[in-house]
Amino acid sequence: MASDLELSAMRQAITLSALGLGTTSPNPPVGCVILDQHGTVVGAGFHRRKGEPHAEVHALNAAGGAARGGTAVVTLEPCNHVGVTPACRQELINAGISRVVIAVMDPTSRGAGGASMLAAAGIEVETDVLRDEALIVLEPWLTATERGRPYLTWAVAAEGEHQSAAEERLLIDLRANADLVIAGKTLDEGIPGGHASAHFALPGDADIGVGLPQWLSAAYKGGVRSTLVVGYEHDVAMRPQMHAIDELIVAVPRTDPSRALKVGRPDLIPIGFRVVEVAAQGDSLTSRMRRLRA
Repeated sequence: MASDLELSAMRQAITLSALGLGTTSPNPPVGCVILDQHGTVVGAGFHRRKGEPHAEVHALNAAGGAARGGTAVVTLEPCNHVGVTPACRQELINAGISRVVIAVMDPTSRGAGGASMLAAAGIEVETDVLRDEALIVLEPWLTATERGRPYLTWAVAAEGEHQSAAEERLLIDLRANADLVIAGKTLDEGIPGGHASAHFALPGDADIGVGLPQWLSAAYKGGVRSTLVVGYEHDVAMRPQMHAIDELIVAVPRTDPSRALKVGRPDLIPIGFRVVEVAAQGDSLTSRMRRLRA
């Protein structure tokens, strides 16, 4: 069973993993923390983009010799294949790690899987440690990988005087977590220039009004794993495709408690979604909802 020190390290690794959002695709955002034999943090790292070292390698490099006999705490199962970079499970073995703590198993792992190979090398392995917390960062990538199309978020403000300003704030606040963003007729990377160009390509256009599922599938083939669409103006394209939306973010204006809350169309908050976060900021109340999974 994971110790308190390992749980603390995992939460640090989860936090670090989020630093890769918006740049790692088509790879997953992963964080890793190395503890020495006494449970002291001696290294930490995250994966930034495909073609660059994975989280485990950054953490091992920071730890140096102190990693020998220690524990690697990682948000996703270490990879088991040699691609653009070496297999992380072999890097952990070579560093003399004696225990590996994993939050989420990798459905794309090759062969027997990184965890199995680590165990075969005599390394103690524990899995599913703080899995639900790690999914806060990994769920979009896992969902996209499972379906073969990007995780889709629609952010929209209720109609009214505040709509334009509220949607601009949504765009500023949310874009860095997405691989690509559609706002109006403009399509761009969430973090402009953030991805490795050799492994990532933007779709040719932002026309999601014709064949959204096909458009998403084509984007996935280009390396996109998460897409953010901002604006009520996309209602005509998005409303008939609610089944394709994974996350819905709705901003409504603050209102006097004696007045009815105006949220625009009554179906702006649809059936089939669960509220995961509500936050008041400035003159708006923002509700984040995720699609209920079967």
